[in-house]
Amino acid sequence: MQEPNASTQYRLQAADLEVLLALTRTGTLAEAARRLAVDASTVFRSVQRIERQLGTRLFERSRSGYLPSEQALAIAQHAERIEAELEAARAASQRPGDAVAGLVRITTTDTLAHGLVVPHLGSLKARHPQLRLELNATNEVVNLTRRDADIALRATRRPPDHLVGRRLGVLRVAVYGRAECLQGRIGPLEDYPWIAPDEALPEHPSVRWRRRQLPRVAPMLLVNSISMVVDAVAAGLGIGVVPVFLAERQAGLQALTEPLADCETEIWLLTHPESRHLRRIATVASHLAERITLP
Repeated sequence: MQEPNASTQYRLQAADLEVLLALTRTGTLAEAARRLAVDASTVFRSVQRIERQLGTRLFERSRSGYLPSEQALAIAQHAERIEAELEAARAASQRPGDAVAGLVRITTTDTLAHGLVVPHLGSLKARHPQLRLELNATNEVVNLTRRDADIALRATRRPPDHLVGRRLGVLRVAVYGRAECLQGRIGPLEDYPWIAPDEALPEHPSVRWRRRQLPRVAPMLLVNSISMVVDAVAAGLGIGVVPVFLAERQAGLQALTEPLADCETEIWLLTHPESRHLRRIATVASHLAERITLP
């Protein structure tokens, strides 16, 4: 909404851009305030002042939060580039021999965190002891554009076009059980007790495959992560669809099927194009890409 008496000569300041970018990324005063290390009332007053000075409404208020207008999104894009350039300048100011330092936030699923990321963090920290890491293992898609994370490791066949991605390999799965429980006999899959993801992962490829191929199977144990499926199968509680790379590391597991082609997906390491060249992020991304290998 235009305010006819508002000045059209106002020049946005660096602090204004920080506020608008934080609110655009988060959508709430509280979260924007947390990122800016101020209180929510300060963010509220800043947004009101900026809108009054510009003579236009930049955000639509609703019960769910603050929805940025097209103009706010355009401003945020410029602010994001400025932010990235400032970080790059800080990195460039370091002498070539300076240690890689700073915080890098990694997001992935619990399965990939335990199986592919955590095993390689020790060697990373040994080479770069001044790096600080945050690892967020969740099945929810964390938004790199909003800078909720710096690096994402995801199982997908369609990485987002707006992110920079590196394909690390194919993630294959098969049906496994504990060998001693099978007693050398592989019968119809319907005859075994099943372990499967619960409604936390309703669209997981293994869930869709089981419902399509074995519609009469009612799992005897539902768990909320693939890692727990692996643990339960390894404990001899039943059979389940398990990533091959994890099954090969578990002593005593036996494959009941060949890898399930319908469930194959790809592992991608993703970064944001505006921040991928920052030394700390590039260092962590390169380290993981070099060490995570899948056939």
